[in-house]
Amino acid sequence: MKAENQEPAMSFEEAMEKLESIVDRLEGGDVPLETAIDLFQEGMKLSQLCGGKLEQVEKRIETLLESGAEFQTQPFSAAQNDREDVL
Repeated sequence: MKAENQEPAMSFEEAMEKLESIVDRLEGGDVPLETAIDLFQEGMKLSQLCGGKLEQVEKRIETLLESGAEFQTQPFSAAQNDREDVL
């Protein structure tokens, strides 16, 4: 049963856009202190949401790698480091 005040799920892209908007407003410096605090708190929640979604994707990628007979599982961060070495 959903709580009535629960907001609908936000996509990663929507959360990132909203987070970027908040950062832009805060960097502008024209925000009253109370508003800045509220924006900061909202930004932290969005950051946690994005981090959680990235962790879910990482687990899905590792699961896909494990299911392939010719693939080996490796942590996502190590795979990312290998990619950066090639660039």
